[in-house]
Amino acid sequence: MLVRRWVDYMNLIQIIQNKYITIAISGVIGGIITWFIQRVLNKRGTFSYFVNHLRVGMTTEDKIFGSIAVTWNGHPIPNLFLSTIELANESLNDYENVVVHIYTSDTELLSEHTQIIDTPNILEWTDKYRKQVHVEPGQSPNDNQKLIYFGQREYIIPVMNRGQKIRITYLNSAKGSKVPTIWVSVLQKGVKLKFRVLQRNIFGIPQTHAALAGLVIGVAVIIVLGLFVSNHWIAIVVALTYGLIAQLPGAYILKFLQKIREAIGN
Repeated sequence: MLVRRWVDYMNLIQIIQNKYITIAISGVIGGIITWFIQRVLNKRGTFSYFVNHLRVGMTTEDKIFGSIAVTWNGHPIPNLFLSTIELANESLNDYENVVVHIYTSDTELLSEHTQIIDTPNILEWTDKYRKQVHVEPGQSPNDNQKLIYFGQREYIIPVMNRGQKIRITYLNSAKGSKVPTIWVSVLQKGVKLKFRVLQRNIFGIPQTHAALAGLVIGVAVIIVLGLFVSNHWIAIVVALTYGLIAQLPGAYILKFLQKIREAIGN
């Protein structure tokens, strides 16, 4: 039986060494790699966004300690918030003329500040939206224009490159005492939009993702310690030390994989 297996092994080696078969196998492997890269490059685009709300003022009436009034154009505002939206292109594709729609039902959008991060550019309203809220000089906006302006915005982004981020900040007046809700919609073929809960980042990587990657690496560290470190105390100290900083190597690994992903995309 052993001799037969050896003969089969040698025959396999001879087949592999045949240059025609080697060329054929290389072609198949190359085709698989090309297919994989194309699948990655043509993967459906993903945009993500989060919203952070900060209360900056509120109107209160206190007969003993005095009153506080927050006003806008002379009108009192019960609850004033500063809300920041950050939208990111997480895909490997670049997009042109991306339409971003912001809307809300429980607050009034007042002033705004927009920015395409790492550039000096700001966001422009779409022509459609600009026409909807246009008011001739000397006239006042009608009720429908007020409803549109205070309840929604619509922007056009000429180019949204891979990894590009935009930031929009609104000073807004919540209609109730609760934190307002502001939503984002992206009108772009082949793009899926995801809402993400605001998280702390480590080297630009969400803390939860870094912790999970660090845990996976930690399993490998424990296996290595069990196989190659005979001194139990040394193994325990190394394992405890790694446990304290597990998020850091996890973040480094994910950052490295992110760079590889971007390199494939380029």
